[in-house]
Amino acid sequence: MAASSKATALLKRTLALSPPRSAPRTALGRLRGGGRRGQRSAAASPGLPPAARLQPPALCPPLCPQDSLGLGLRTCYRYLNQTSRSFAAVIQALDGELRHAVCIFYLVLRALDTIEDDMTISLDVKVPMLNEFHSYLYQPEWKYMESKEKHRQVLEDFPTISMEFRNLAKVYQDVISDICHKMGVGMAEFLEKKVDSQSEWDRYCHYVAGLVGIGLSRLFSASELEDPIVGQDTELANSMGLFLQKTNIIRDYLEDQLEGREFWPREVWSRYTKKLSDLTKPENIDMAVQCMNELITNALRHVPDVLTYLSRLKNQSVFNFCAIPQVMAIATLAACYNNKQVFRGVVKIRKGQAVTLMMDATNMQSVKAIMYQYVEEIYQKIPSTDPSSNKTQQIIASIRAMSLPSGPMASRHHYSPIYLSCAMLLAALSWQYLSTISKAAEEYVQAGEN
Repeated sequence: MAASSKATALLKRTLALSPPRSAPRTALGRLRGGGRRGQRSAAASPGLPPAARLQPPALCPPLCPQDSLGLGLRTCYRYLNQTSRSFAAVIQALDGELRHAVCIFYLVLRALDTIEDDMTISLDVKVPMLNEFHSYLYQPEWKYMESKEKHRQVLEDFPTISMEFRNLAKVYQDVISDICHKMGVGMAEFLEKKVDSQSEWDRYCHYVAGLVGIGLSRLFSASELEDPIVGQDTELANSMGLFLQKTNIIRDYLEDQLEGREFWPREVWSRYTKKLSDLTKPENIDMAVQCMNELITNALRHVPDVLTYLSRLKNQSVFNFCAIPQVMAIATLAACYNNKQVFRGVVKIRKGQAVTLMMDATNMQSVKAIMYQYVEEIYQKIPSTDPSSNKTQQIIASIRAMSLPSGPMASRHHYSPIYLSCAMLLAALSWQYLSTISKAAEEYVQAGEN
């Protein structure tokens, strides 16, 4: 996987050129819970919080009241909406000052991602910029006016973003600066490096998506909306990003091939073909599907960590923010598993299905039910002759054990009459917001938001 490609994150799509190369794509691009995916997430889960710790589903989270913000923050939220409708919706639904911290975190990583994506910037200029980008946060006048990228406004008006960064509490600044530094160094490392082994694949995904999950988790804890353990357990946070990033890489095989990018690890695909591009040939379709199934099995290994992570969350807005991309990812993997269409065209979950998932993924019991449903769907499609079938069955068994509810499984489609009445009223009052959510869902499941 030549990685000169966008984590995830969170918060997707999270691009090509001459000479053919790909750069780390961050979790900020597709599903990806933002920027381009780059040239370049019978036993209950451990630590499951009581149901009472999470509030009832909020169909219409209050968006950030723009008229109450200063000019700089209003500008930042405008850039947020211009660069990612999907992230804009969920970020603005976060509670309190965390909302502003995550907005700035997103824009800082978007700016970093834009530098990394810009193929017009020579490597001798780009590499130092990536390595030093975190320092620009403390340089009030720094901006970059030479970018040709679509979202270059975040670089041209970086002084506004960096000013609002410096207006954040120091605890937030420290997290954002640290993650920006580590991600920039990782992007520089993978600009021309080929990712061969599965361990290198994990490292690549860590840089472009796992770090987003770690940074977000540290922000959640810094806000005191979540317990310190959420930000301290970097292994679980990293898995949140890796699950999203690997899902994107698997799903987007054909798109990446058409644009001259390769992200599948050589260690895996070389067992099935001499060249990764040969998987598109009709005569190789059976081997191609087996290769993909092995990568999906690899991605499923992160689901137990995802469930454990989500079970620790107690703030509703944070839970929704984290859970929605994860249920989108498991649904996407179920659609891709053993599906030849991945090598022939676009595979995506239906828009209505995506909206339903977004509305349902508001409590741990429902998320476990969703996970159980889709791993069962995968299980039913496992070919007996598939080389990875035993490993796939094993990881599905462990996910099943964590997904089984402690009591009767709640239907994800049954609501009380009172709840339905409230939902109807909220829907009537919030049609514009629901339209935004619908568009966001479509972005989550399409090839990219650019």
